[in-house]
Amino acid sequence: MSVVAAPPSESAEPPATSPARRGLAVWRPHLIVAFAALALAGYLTFGLWRDPSGRGLAENLGDQAFFEWLLGYGVYTLGHGADPFYTWLLNAPFGVNLAANTSITVYTTTFAPLTLLAGPQVSFVTILTLNLAGSAFAWYLFLQRFVVERRAAAVLGGFFCGFAPGFVSHANGHLNWSAGWVAPVLLWWVLRMREPGRWLRHGVILGVLVAAAFSIAAEGLFFTALACGVFVLVWSLAPATRAEARAAVPTMLAGLGVTAAVSGLLLAYPLYMHFGGPRTFTGTGFDQAYFAEDLKAYIEYPTRSLAAAVGFGSDLAPNQTEETSYFGLPLVVLVLVALAWLCWRAAPGRRATLAALTTVGVVFLVLSWGPLAKIDKKPTDVELPYEALRHLPLFDSALPARLALVVVGVIGIVLAFTVDRLLSAQRPARSVRALWAAGFAVALVPLFPTPLPTKERATEPAFIADGIWRQYIGENGIMTALPFATTDTQDGQRWQAYTMARGGAQFRMPGGYFLGPGGPNGTGRMGAPARHTDWMFFEAGYYGTVPEIDDGDRRRARADFAYWGVELVFLPDEITGSHTTLYRRSVEATATALLGEPERVGGVQLWRIRPGIDPANRGN
Repeated sequence: MSVVAAPPSESAEPPATSPARRGLAVWRPHLIVAFAALALAGYLTFGLWRDPSGRGLAENLGDQAFFEWLLGYGVYTLGHGADPFYTWLLNAPFGVNLAANTSITVYTTTFAPLTLLAGPQVSFVTILTLNLAGSAFAWYLFLQRFVVERRAAAVLGGFFCGFAPGFVSHANGHLNWSAGWVAPVLLWWVLRMREPGRWLRHGVILGVLVAAAFSIAAEGLFFTALACGVFVLVWSLAPATRAEARAAVPTMLAGLGVTAAVSGLLLAYPLYMHFGGPRTFTGTGFDQAYFAEDLKAYIEYPTRSLAAAVGFGSDLAPNQTEETSYFGLPLVVLVLVALAWLCWRAAPGRRATLAALTTVGVVFLVLSWGPLAKIDKKPTDVELPYEALRHLPLFDSALPARLALVVVGVIGIVLAFTVDRLLSAQRPARSVRALWAAGFAVALVPLFPTPLPTKERATEPAFIADGIWRQYIGENGIMTALPFATTDTQDGQRWQAYTMARGGAQFRMPGGYFLGPGGPNGTGRMGAPARHTDWMFFEAGYYGTVPEIDDGDRRRARADFAYWGVELVFLPDEITGSHTTLYRRSVEATATALLGEPERVGGVQLWRIRPGIDPANRGN
């Protein structure tokens, strides 16, 4: 017997949609935006994805090697129970205070399984790609939730913030500053703090996020907090929003108190190490006047853009990793016109928001110019407000140019507001909308980013890759590649990163690329102060200089090798410079003249060192 269901009556209820289908319908647009962001990020980082081990970022191999080292150290930390904020593996015999550097501990721990499985090179490009995509997606979600009503407005503002010239520029090696998602995530939970009855929950969540943000980008966390403070102050003083601000004070203070307690507990040790731990320092290892925005930078175009591809790029930045503004004149004009248009006939509350937003933009614009104004890379004697702040705690460690990244968020919000109004029920006439569309195209199309440039870098020698070095020194023994590792000659630090990522025994090394003490007046500096021997090898590799070696040089080398505790030095068949081609033959000639003929093992030439004995005098 077959049973055929009767057709439903006209009054029957339509079949209910399952929760899974409803959830998919809600998230489908978000997933499309996320996929688009990931695709654009993959397009920018494709040069690294082609060969993560054999290629590096052409503009900043030094910082890439440093972050790969941190990722390798994450595996070492978990496997050996080592201190994540201080290492003895670099800068032998003294070590390095990683809390005073950018330790990215959250990343090194979270991605440790991937690093162990595929190496720091793969983890590096993975994090870099997710940083860029996540920044655009996080800003999109934030704008959609708190700022605008229309999805198109949130998409445009989010993608501008995530792929703005400053963040694309920092993607040349910086896993900290490419993490533009930190700001919208923090702002999300700051705004949710006003919800009544949830101050404890939201305070705990924000406290955990603050601790994570400190690990990833402490300088960015400081800038975000400073921007929040400026915005809240101006917004709270506006007559239209004063009552709303006053009503939110008790809940906000309670929640922020919880945030301070939670983040303080989580950051107690890192903060101690950062400010009072061994081998810490004050200030920064960089010149704040040099790393400040040129007054013309805001109206210039960035190097990695369509505008630059057709000849409209600029070289005003200290380097291509620090092009933090570079919005182009059309975008600057568009934003100024948009602000005036948004304020015209705006409700008092919206005007208060725009006034606070504009104040944040102006404050960070001026501060990004640094202590002294400069035009066309030429310093002037005109002192700017940052001069009064540069010796204050936190400000003394910041690079002023990076304050321009806050202006990115301001511009992104203004663009989102503008598109939202253009698409609203009160939108202007079609001809006016067409004029705005043309303005957006002229302002934004030239800024469309082009892929990050990459270049080949030295292949890891079998001496390292196959663990042959373990036959020559014991665990925690000290050896170094030639030339010694610095920001310009980073290979030795890479080799140590790769051995850490594989687990097991590990060697230590002198020198390295890091921030440590040794600068003027107690400030920091890059790397360890050079001694006679490592500087001799640096000059050989960087400048091609082969010195006349005599017993005086050998006596100094004996003292230097004993000072570091070095047991072995080696020279791979390939060496890579961060910014220039290195002179390998000059390094080999210098090492041979100093130490004698080398052994040939596993794709390297090596020289064993008996501390206090080698190199022996030769009577010249």
